[in-house]
Amino acid sequence: MNVYVETNFVLELVFQQEQFVSCEQILQLSEAGRIKLAIPAYSLAEPHEKLNRQAKSRREIQQILDTELRQLARTASYTTRINSIQDIANLLVQSNLDESQRFVHYRDRLLKNTEVIPLTADILTEAAIYEEPYDLSSQDALVYASVISHLRHNQPTVACFLNRNSRDFDSPDIVNELSKFNCRMIPRFDHGYDFIQSQLQS
Repeated sequence: MNVYVETNFVLELVFQQEQFVSCEQILQLSEAGRIKLAIPAYSLAEPHEKLNRQAKSRREIQQILDTELRQLARTASYTTRINSIQDIANLLVQSNLDESQRFVHYRDRLLKNTEVIPLTADILTEAAIYEEPYDLSSQDALVYASVISHLRHNQPTVACFLNRNSRDFDSPDIVNELSKFNCRMIPRFDHGYDFIQSQLQS
């Protein structure tokens, strides 16, 4: 069974968001050899860029906080309240470190147990074609073109495309095109895990 995931699958794991337990379970199924997990190469590069942007933003906030805290510390009536605000500044620093470490951890696991769909010239060309008729962003078009290309070349008997971009991918045209390759579009990772389990048990 082929299971396709995209950028938000990685972000869900790294940021430990609401559906990360299902994502972890899906990854474990791939590690156990029970499913074939595939991810576009772009979807492994994009989270790193997002982490870098977010880390830079948090560092800037932390620097502003530090400056303001030093100023407030000069006022006697504020000194007892400084510690709680300092905890926020420390949290910003720690969160950057934690998320960076989790990204490396999950990237390594994905590289070992997931088929990475390479970003080829053909996929770049096809992505540009998908943008306007399917109203996809350039990033989503790259992901979608990668999935379609892999489906076209592998023709699995059962497959699903799991994502969190329901507003972008959950359109009748996309759902119909995926279904031609026996691939179901599922816009939640927890629902995707349930579907995978039902297929494995049938």
